[in-house]
Amino acid sequence: MCNRLIALIVICLYCMHVNCPAVCAKSSVRIKDIAQIEGVRSNHLFGYGLVFGLDGTGDSGSSDFTVQSIASMLRRMGITIPASSITVDNVAAVMVTAELPAFAKEGTKIDVIVSSIGDCESLFGGTLLMTPLQGVDGNIYAVAQGPVSLGGFAFGAGGASAVKNVPTTATIPNGAMVEKEVPSTMVRHQTLRISLREPDFTTMKRMTDAINNTFMDTATSIDAATVSVAIPREYIMEEKVVDFIAQVETIELETDSPAKIIINERTGTIVAGSNVRITTVAVSHGNLNVVIKNNPVISQPNPFAEGDTVVTTDDELEVKEENNPLVVVEDGVTIGEVTRALNALGATPRDLIAIFQAMKRAGAINAELIIM
Repeated sequence: MCNRLIALIVICLYCMHVNCPAVCAKSSVRIKDIAQIEGVRSNHLFGYGLVFGLDGTGDSGSSDFTVQSIASMLRRMGITIPASSITVDNVAAVMVTAELPAFAKEGTKIDVIVSSIGDCESLFGGTLLMTPLQGVDGNIYAVAQGPVSLGGFAFGAGGASAVKNVPTTATIPNGAMVEKEVPSTMVRHQTLRISLREPDFTTMKRMTDAINNTFMDTATSIDAATVSVAIPREYIMEEKVVDFIAQVETIELETDSPAKIIINERTGTIVAGSNVRITTVAVSHGNLNVVIKNNPVISQPNPFAEGDTVVTTDDELEVKEENNPLVVVEDGVTIGEVTRALNALGATPRDLIAIFQAMKRAGAINAELIIM
């Protein structure tokens, strides 16, 4: 049996190694997929507001800020009423958040997220009152208002309840209107700066060479994340900077990244990059299973005998250990090939996690092992 398992895993590794060479051809990607132009970015907005029209699922009287907000709102409308006489079970205090995209103009509509900050039970059926949304600088850039939309519900009656998703968070599609534009500065001194989303010296060198091959001597690498691109004079003179940026974004190149293995022990998830390589190592992994069974044994007296029926237990102990062979993994085999071969033998994700951790500790995996 052991010899058959060894032969199976060796055949699997050999076939996979032949069919999938160690150096696989990488596909090209566009610059716009891996980098962004400095100065072109979104901005976070937030605001405090009230959601009205709830069916008794709003904040309770213990939420003082909700009562004070209603009293202040009515006072601005010319209505003075004691805060103690305000009932808030159909009103909920919420925080409204949104993301203002780059180049958003006045009148552009954006989505908002509404989240309860009190003891509201559900925002179902509510309407957000006009809420100013401000940026980190304190200036108001948008105003939100409209009926909220939930992705769940919460109902209850007679001690029974049913809840789906989170009913205290809702969205308002196109619920905010931009009132003030955020200036974006892309070009400084006739130069663009492009930043990689994942800094890497090799990828930066390839991106710089690809730009220079299309626009002669315009790109200069600053560091592992940023390249400076001088806009050709003809594009400046003809006011075609947007055309130049569009051409730069579509330039293709091959990316590179360090070898990593990401392991999440809580979920049994393993993600490994294609650059991970294995040096020669011997692997054996076995489990010890202990099974204890309690079998009831009934002792019953003979007919007409003065005795009682007695129930006892007969304990049975079974110890089972898997007899897994010691497998030699050859030098140059990829992590994908090892995983597929071990899976073919019935290894579970948690078995693979233990194996990879041991291989890394033995120095057989040439990659960074990240455990979440």
